[in-house]
Amino acid sequence: MKSDRLLSILLLLQTRGRVPARELADRLEVSVRTVYRDIEALSASGVPVYAERGRHGGIELLAGFRTDVTGLTADESRALFVLAAQGAHAALGLDAALGSALRKVMAALPAPHRPAAEVTSRRILVDATRWRGGPRRAADLAALQDAVFSDRRLRLRYRHSGEREPRTYTVDPYGLVAKAGVWYLVADRRGRPQLFRADRVRSARLLDDPVRRRSGVELADVWEVLRRQVEERDGGIEITARVRRARLDLFRRVAAAELTAEPDDDGTGEWVTVRLRYPELRAVRQLLAFSDQVEVLDPPEARAELLGGARRVTALYQQGP
Repeated sequence: MKSDRLLSILLLLQTRGRVPARELADRLEVSVRTVYRDIEALSASGVPVYAERGRHGGIELLAGFRTDVTGLTADESRALFVLAAQGAHAALGLDAALGSALRKVMAALPAPHRPAAEVTSRRILVDATRWRGGPRRAADLAALQDAVFSDRRLRLRYRHSGEREPRTYTVDPYGLVAKAGVWYLVADRRGRPQLFRADRVRSARLLDDPVRRRSGVELADVWEVLRRQVEERDGGIEITARVRRARLDLFRRVAAAELTAEPDDDGTGEWVTVRLRYPELRAVRQLLAFSDQVEVLDPPEARAELLGGARRVTALYQQGP
């Protein structure tokens, strides 16, 4: 609606200062001509807003003008109180700040919207962590945050999966991303984007050098590239297995891989055939946790990997404590 758009322009100008008309148009998904018409409407309503032409021009509020109007709708008020699990804020040391901020936002909300926002905060919780994720080394985000917010380069000692000794890297951070309960540092290394799991960082030291990010590239842009690389990565090993139907739901939740399932053709209905992909052969050992509730059918090297793992477990327990 036009009223929402006018308020969005007002709040953007109040927050950002001078903003080019093209940027406002892109943010609001309207034409530049519509932006200028909206500016005229704001001016006519008494808001001291003006436009400057030229290469370094833009739209700006008169210096010192402020408005305390939040302009939040009922849905926007509720949306602010649908928050991710507190663990994400705790990892950043922001739990107390979050609570304080929400109390201030609640006080600033239009009175009719406060009850709905309060109910939302008690009735909706988003927990981004996976079920049965298992114990993980705690991530120390302090140095990573310092590098991100101070725009400085970072020297990492980082242990890759499957390696015993950490490697040393000098990186240019873009920011931190939390995905499914795991924190990642998004950074350039030698001018190329790379993901670093925060819980695999053994040490992090800020350097005196300023960060060297690629011009015009933001955190969201780099994350999208890296996310696609992970999701579209070729390789790995495809496993065909059968799962007892009674354990299929648990298997779906625990198996760290996408899978497809179809009824087995043994006629009993007890088993379901599944196909899933692991990034490497050793990862198939995860299925040992299901004991005789899961049987890998193919490929032979996956069966051999599980057999070898089962024999080592058997030998260990035959030795006695």
